[in-house]
Amino acid sequence: MGITLAKGQKVDLTKSNPGLKSVIVGLGWDLNKYDGGFSFDLDTAAFLTAGNGKVTADTDFVFYNNLKHPSGAVTHLGDNLTGVGTGDDEQIRVQLDAVPAHIEKIDFTVTIHEALQRNQNFGQVSNAYIRVLDETSGTELIRYDLGEDFSIETAVVVGELYRYNGEWKFNAIGSGYQGGLAALCNSFGINV
Repeated sequence: MGITLAKGQKVDLTKSNPGLKSVIVGLGWDLNKYDGGFSFDLDTAAFLTAGNGKVTADTDFVFYNNLKHPSGAVTHLGDNLTGVGTGDDEQIRVQLDAVPAHIEKIDFTVTIHEALQRNQNFGQVSNAYIRVLDETSGTELIRYDLGEDFSIETAVVVGELYRYNGEWKFNAIGSGYQGGLAALCNSFGINV
């Protein structure tokens, strides 16, 4: 059983797991009762940023239309269009030892596809979480359950991996945004 975090908590990842090279970041959620007539499609993404919190190129944004970072260090493992079922709804693989040296943070986000057009928001989502697994053993190392703190938000920065003194750490963020994917992209330095 891994470490369970609360919002704002930070925990060491590689120092307490020597030899850890590759992790799977799994994100999952359930939908509250919803009868708006549209399907609910949540999408995960990873933003690889420099120390200033901004991407250095548009390819530092890994999502359903750009499944792999040019370095090969971050790979989106596929877009789940329904979120139906148990376990992780979407996963992102991170090869920690292959992340380029200028990348200091990898932020993991969830957005609602076409949220404004479909009149959907994170107030209609429950049981959202992020977890970090050792890819080799499948062992869950870290878990952060977001709780039900959202209402009108259409995008959430769930958590981030970041470098500190040569080690990787994890930060449980849980910060909501209005404006969906476009708002997130703008905050990370991508013009849409």
